[in-house]
Amino acid sequence: MSDDSNLVLKNVSLQTESPRIVLASQSSARRMLLESAGLVISCRPAAIDEGIIKQRCRASGRDADATAMELAWAKAARIVDEDAIVIGADQILSCDGEWFDKPADITAARAQLTRLRGRGHVLHTAVAVMRDGRRLWHHLARPRLWMREFSDDFLDRYLRLEGAGVLSSVGAYRLEGPGLHLFDRMEGDHDAILGLPRMALLEFLRQQGVVRT
Repeated sequence: MSDDSNLVLKNVSLQTESPRIVLASQSSARRMLLESAGLVISCRPAAIDEGIIKQRCRASGRDADATAMELAWAKAARIVDEDAIVIGADQILSCDGEWFDKPADITAARAQLTRLRGRGHVLHTAVAVMRDGRRLWHHLARPRLWMREFSDDFLDRYLRLEGAGVLSSVGAYRLEGPGLHLFDRMEGDHDAILGLPRMALLEFLRQQGVVRT
């Protein structure tokens, strides 16, 4: 194939010229999921107080599903970008009624993984889309994962291998990395496990004319 043919192929896009897409997140996993699907996006972290929102939701009796969705809407609403499609997403890990946040440090990550070891948990993964301050669409996925009974030696080695990488996830693991070794079974949308139910989102973007049909 000629160089000219390669250039033509590189200029082909499945995304329409407008509107622009903004991801209200600094998550490298979510960014990777969208960019690997051929979307051109900009990432703008949404500065919200997740702790206060979670406390308010729990005080009012809202469950993990509703709280994850509230956080996703809050992130999308935080980004003001005229005529852009703004995507907010969030994820809450629950295990037998207990909610888990991103660990503050390696010691907290070790304690969290020890609590999850040998047990199943749910990742309540929410995505919300806004445009010009209007709520357009939302979706929730609930993949379930089971951690195996790994040894303390394995856990110590895993944490040394991953280092600060475990602090970026509510589960203290990255399935796109060595975190896969922690599990023996998973059910549900793999993309949702990584933080974004991509198939449902792409279908919505097609309906909106943002992605070509």
